Amino acid sequence: MTVSTDNAHLVTIGAESDLLRVRTTLRAESQVAGLGLTSATKFITAGSELARNIVRYALHGQGEVLIEALEEGSRKGVRATFTDAGPGIADLDAAMTDNFTTGGGLGLGLPGSRRLVDEFSIDTGPGRGTTVVITQWGR
Repeated sequence: MTVSTDNAHLVTIGAESDLLRVRTTLRAESQVAGLGLTSATKFITAGSELARNIVRYALHGQGEVLIEALEEGSRKGVRATFTDAGPGIADLDAAMTDNFTTGGGLGLGLPGSRRLVDEFSIDTGPGRGTTVVITQWGR
Protein backbone atom coordinates (compact mmCIF):
# COMPACT_ATOMS: atom_id res chain seq x y z
CA MET A 1 0.00 0.00 0.00
CA THR A 2 1.16 3.54 -0.77
CA VAL A 3 -0.22 6.54 1.11
CA SER A 4 0.55 9.97 -0.35
CA THR A 5 0.36 13.57 0.79
CA ASP A 6 1.55 16.65 -1.09
CA ASN A 7 5.24 16.00 -0.50
CA ALA A 8 5.46 12.51 1.05
CA HIS A 9 4.63 8.90 0.22
CA LEU A 10 4.45 6.06 2.73
CA VAL A 11 5.00 2.65 1.16
CA THR A 12 4.48 -0.48 3.25
CA ILE A 13 6.89 -3.34 2.68
CA GLY A 14 5.74 -6.87 3.40
CA ALA A 15 6.91 -9.00 0.50
CA GLU A 16 9.34 -9.16 -2.40
CA SER A 17 6.55 -7.90 -4.67
CA ASP A 18 6.52 -4.55 -2.81
CA LEU A 19 10.04 -3.74 -3.99
CA LEU A 20 8.73 -2.60 -7.38
CA ARG A 21 6.42 -0.05 -5.69
CA VAL A 22 9.33 1.21 -3.61
CA ARG A 23 11.55 1.65 -6.69
CA THR A 24 8.74 3.28 -8.69
CA THR A 25 8.02 5.79 -5.92
CA LEU A 26 11.73 6.54 -5.43
CA ARG A 27 12.08 7.13 -9.18
CA ALA A 28 9.06 9.45 -9.32
CA GLU A 29 10.28 11.54 -6.38
CA SER A 30 13.79 11.67 -7.85
CA GLN A 31 12.33 13.16 -11.02
CA VAL A 32 10.29 15.72 -9.05
CA ALA A 33 13.47 16.73 -7.19
CA GLY A 34 15.28 17.19 -10.48
CA LEU A 35 17.95 14.59 -9.79
CA GLY A 36 20.11 13.75 -12.76
CA LEU A 37 20.10 10.23 -14.16
CA THR A 38 23.22 9.14 -12.26
CA SER A 39 22.09 10.58 -8.90
CA ALA A 40 18.60 9.16 -9.32
CA THR A 41 19.94 5.72 -10.24
CA LYS A 42 22.23 5.69 -7.20
CA PHE A 43 19.37 6.74 -4.91
CA ILE A 44 16.96 4.15 -6.34
CA THR A 45 19.61 1.42 -6.10
CA ALA A 46 20.39 2.26 -2.46
CA GLY A 47 16.69 2.38 -1.61
CA SER A 48 16.03 -0.91 -3.34
CA GLU A 49 18.78 -2.59 -1.29
CA LEU A 50 17.39 -1.19 1.95
CA ALA A 51 13.86 -2.34 1.10
CA ARG A 52 15.22 -5.79 0.25
CA ASN A 53 16.92 -5.87 3.67
CA ILE A 54 13.54 -5.30 5.30
CA VAL A 55 12.04 -8.24 3.42
CA ARG A 56 15.02 -10.46 4.30
CA TYR A 57 15.78 -9.52 7.91
CA ALA A 58 12.89 -7.66 9.55
CA LEU A 59 10.30 -9.35 11.73
CA HIS A 60 7.94 -11.13 9.31
CA GLY A 61 9.58 -9.15 6.48
CA GLN A 62 7.49 -6.13 7.47
CA GLY A 63 8.45 -2.46 7.38
CA GLU A 64 7.83 0.78 5.58
CA VAL A 65 9.53 3.60 3.77
CA LEU A 66 8.57 7.26 3.97
CA ILE A 67 9.71 9.10 0.84
CA GLU A 68 9.75 12.89 1.09
CA ALA A 69 10.49 15.75 -1.27
CA LEU A 70 12.96 18.24 0.21
CA GLU A 71 13.69 21.89 -0.45
CA GLU A 72 16.55 23.72 1.18
CA GLY A 73 16.96 27.20 -0.24
CA SER A 74 17.31 26.79 -3.98
CA ARG A 75 18.23 23.12 -3.95
CA LYS A 76 15.84 20.19 -4.09
CA GLY A 77 16.31 16.65 -2.95
CA VAL A 78 14.57 13.53 -1.78
CA ARG A 79 14.80 11.62 1.51
CA ALA A 80 13.73 8.05 2.19
CA THR A 81 13.32 6.72 5.73
CA PHE A 82 13.23 2.92 5.96
CA THR A 83 11.85 1.55 9.24
CA ASP A 84 11.24 -1.93 10.59
CA ALA A 85 10.47 -3.47 13.96
CA GLY A 86 12.80 -6.40 13.41
CA PRO A 87 15.51 -7.79 15.66
CA GLY A 88 17.86 -4.86 15.04
CA ILE A 89 21.54 -5.16 14.20
CA ALA A 90 23.66 -6.46 17.06
CA ASP A 91 27.03 -5.36 15.63
CA LEU A 92 26.55 -2.28 13.47
CA ASP A 93 30.28 -1.77 12.89
CA ALA A 94 30.55 -5.26 11.40
CA ALA A 95 27.35 -4.81 9.37
CA MET A 96 28.79 -1.64 7.82
CA THR A 97 31.86 -3.55 6.63
CA ASP A 98 31.96 -4.82 3.04
CA ASN A 99 31.40 -8.57 2.70
CA PHE A 100 29.80 -8.97 6.15
CA THR A 101 26.54 -10.90 5.96
CA THR A 102 24.30 -12.83 8.30
CA GLY A 103 21.90 -14.01 5.62
CA GLY A 104 24.05 -15.55 2.92
CA GLY A 105 24.04 -12.44 0.69
CA LEU A 106 27.03 -10.61 -0.74
CA GLY A 107 27.34 -8.29 2.26
CA LEU A 108 27.17 -5.11 0.19
CA GLY A 109 23.69 -3.80 1.12
CA LEU A 110 24.36 -1.35 3.96
CA PRO A 111 27.91 -0.20 3.10
CA GLY A 112 27.06 -0.11 -0.60
CA SER A 113 23.95 1.96 0.05
CA ARG A 114 25.96 4.38 2.18
CA ARG A 115 28.43 4.95 -0.66
CA LEU A 116 25.69 5.65 -3.23
CA VAL A 117 23.89 8.56 -1.53
CA ASP A 118 24.72 12.05 -0.32
CA GLU A 119 23.54 11.44 3.26
CA PHE A 120 23.12 8.18 5.18
CA SER A 121 22.23 7.50 8.81
CA ILE A 122 21.24 4.38 10.68
CA ASP A 123 19.67 3.84 14.08
CA THR A 124 19.48 0.26 15.31
CA GLY A 125 20.09 -2.03 18.21
CA PRO A 126 19.24 -5.50 19.39
CA GLY A 127 15.51 -5.88 19.96
CA ARG A 128 14.52 -2.40 18.76
CA GLY A 129 14.42 -2.59 14.99
CA THR A 130 16.27 -0.52 12.44
CA THR A 131 15.76 2.88 10.83
CA VAL A 132 17.89 3.93 7.87
CA VAL A 133 17.61 7.41 6.34
CA ILE A 134 19.09 8.21 2.92
CA THR A 135 19.06 11.57 1.16
CA GLN A 136 20.05 12.60 -2.35
CA TRP A 137 20.32 16.21 -3.52
CA GLY A 138 20.00 17.61 -7.00
CA ARG A 139 23.18 19.07 -8.45
